[in-house]
Amino acid sequence: MNVFTVAERPDLAEPAWEATNDTFPEYNNHGDVLNEYWGGLTEKFPEFQFHLVDDAQILARARCLPIRWDGTLDDLPGGIDDAIVRGIDEGGGNTLCAMVIQIPRGLQGRGLSAAALNAMADIGRAHDLASLIAPVRPSWKERYPLTPIERYAEWRREDGLLFDPWLRVHERAGASILRAEPESLRITGSVAEWEEWVGMRFPEDGAYVFPGGLAPLTVEDGKGRYWEPNVWMRHAL
Repeated sequence: MNVFTVAERPDLAEPAWEATNDTFPEYNNHGDVLNEYWGGLTEKFPEFQFHLVDDAQILARARCLPIRWDGTLDDLPGGIDDAIVRGIDEGGGNTLCAMVIQIPRGLQGRGLSAAALNAMADIGRAHDLASLIAPVRPSWKERYPLTPIERYAEWRREDGLLFDPWLRVHERAGASILRAEPESLRITGSVAEWEEWVGMRFPEDGAYVFPGGLAPLTVEDGKGRYWEPNVWMRHAL
């Protein structure tokens, strides 16, 4: 298993996207803020975007960037939208912020997420950053879309570990929860767009639970508005 940054191997960016572009629900590809800033990651911070590769096979695609953070909860970004704006527009980053780790569907469940998380931490240490923070997208939250993220983030199994598998990967790697963030990623679209993205109809205004959603979608005046929740976690580097 090798780790290559985009700065080292820009040729891997396209095949890595092709190998992982179906790992999130379609609606997740339409963030209001995220889509505007996403291209800036590889343009401004190619040394922080990387891929895990084994014998030319893409094992993981990961994106992160340095942001300014003073280490307090008051100064923590409001969510993933706020984090990417802060990192790209402000500069002067002293903390590594994870954006995404994607594993091809056929390779999931083999511990590659943990390997990519370790590689991300190594990159942070190599750049003398103080810590790694992550606005984690809980992998099982879609099963409980009506449960507030603040409560969900506190759920634990009988063995004491966090209930959610992806939160648990971070916990096992030494991370601690900073806070739950109910409004992390904003996605807005027309009713027709939302119906295409999620494969269901929205006949009237109201709040809807939809396939793959971590929280309800609000439909009003021809628009669908959604805030995806995340859980901020911190790794010491």
